[in-house]
Amino acid sequence: MNRRSILKTVAASGLAIAIGLGSLVAAPAHAQDKKTIALIPGLTTDAFYITMRKGAQAAADALGVNLVFQGAPDFNPVLQVPVLDAVIARKPDAILIAPTDTTQLVEPLRKATEAGIPVITVDTFIGTGKYQTGAGDADFPLSYIASDNVLGGRMAARALAEAIGGEGKVYVSNVKPGISTTDQREEGFKAEMAENFPKVTVLETQFNDNDANKAASQLQAVFARNADLKGVFGANLFSALGAGNGVQQAGQTGKVRVVAFDAPTSIVDNINSGLVDVAIAQHPAEIGYYGVVSAVAHLTGQSIPTAIGTGFTVIDKDNVGDPNVAKYIYSN
Repeated sequence: MNRRSILKTVAASGLAIAIGLGSLVAAPAHAQDKKTIALIPGLTTDAFYITMRKGAQAAADALGVNLVFQGAPDFNPVLQVPVLDAVIARKPDAILIAPTDTTQLVEPLRKATEAGIPVITVDTFIGTGKYQTGAGDADFPLSYIASDNVLGGRMAARALAEAIGGEGKVYVSNVKPGISTTDQREEGFKAEMAENFPKVTVLETQFNDNDANKAASQLQAVFARNADLKGVFGANLFSALGAGNGVQQAGQTGKVRVVAFDAPTSIVDNINSGLVDVAIAQHPAEIGYYGVVSAVAHLTGQSIPTAIGTGFTVIDKDNVGDPNVAKYIYSN
């Protein structure tokens, strides 16, 4: 495939995703040159990564490459590393991966690079996420393709501050330290509140280990200590679902406001029922799409950006039924 056809596909990709990943016209690779790109998600059962796979598959179909999707059932580096090792053994032409830890995946991914397999991280990153700088021991991936999670955290803070009238106590329900995306969302959330909403008090972060039941229990415990609690930011799907359930169990639906990061159908159901007020939807199909396009561009001798950002859509009860908004809900 020549340079022009790939660049035309990149230019068309935003439109293709906007209309539901419709068909693209691109020159297919010759059979003997057909490349294989492996996509290793953070976990295989999450609608976010399933939607990412659909975007990646659309790009693979358009560009005439094979896509292999292989991952672990839980977001855990102990489970992800053996999957990565197995993928490396199959010698794909490139690897797209959502690393489940910023440090524990560095050396396992270095094995891929040493085996001559280009690595692009999607959604999450290793090290600082700043690649090809010549600094540090984790700058070897070619590119990081993801939402701007600090900005997403800021958007969540603004949405929650507005929902609670600009004052009161809130907290962040997070997974655990060391996950690049959720660390950055918390960072952005706290920075926005500190800079622009001085009457909002951010309480201590609660870490739930991706356990929605634990997140629900933590919400009730925080509320028991702070009867004037006004809101919570769920930094990922399970944090938000758990927080919403905790609000319901505490009898505070509509009083303690919940802003969620990510937008699978379960979160949308909670928006419609009033358990969740706002969801910050990423665009995972775009992440997968640009991942495959970038990998193919590199494999055909083109330079690619070391970072590619994708957008957000804010979903609430007023716009969730709008087809132009609903298309960003993650699907299984």
